[in-house]
Amino acid sequence: MPPSERAEFEELMAQLDYSLFIVTVAAGGERSGCLVGFASQVSIRPSRFLICLSVKNRTFEVAQRASVVVVHFVPQQAEELAVLFGGQTGDETDKFARCDWRDGPDGTPVLTSLQDWFAGRILERRDFGDHWGLLLEPIDGEARRSGSPLTFRRAKWIEPGHEP
Repeated sequence: MPPSERAEFEELMAQLDYSLFIVTVAAGGERSGCLVGFASQVSIRPSRFLICLSVKNRTFEVAQRASVVVVHFVPQQAEELAVLFGGQTGDETDKFARCDWRDGPDGTPVLTSLQDWFAGRILERRDFGDHWGLLLEPIDGEARRSGSPLTFRRAKWIEPGHEP
């Protein structure tokens, strides 16, 4: 794509204001989690959800060995958790020592202060460039409608824990 067209595309993408999620994974005795912006429901029947993880993220490394992912919906009032999971890297910080959580399906952490979440079995992994997509089949969860979602524009000030 020529630079002028790429700039137009980036300008269009800057208009989007999508919901953010905190994703947690566990494998081989390791836990990890991160803030995710690239995610969407991709099928109704069967139910499927796609999350995309940056290849620079520690969570990506653990997710490569995991079989289940927990996707937490982040309400606006949970901005502190978004900063922890989006602004710290798991290479340097034990994020789970700084928040309340419990074991969920397949030992995957469920953040107890976030009331809306689902666990998904990883059906497929796809290389999309600087992100990998994980296609999830929901297997468990809780829906309590805990508030308006924290969105990309509202959280844009959070500095990533790893280089973009």
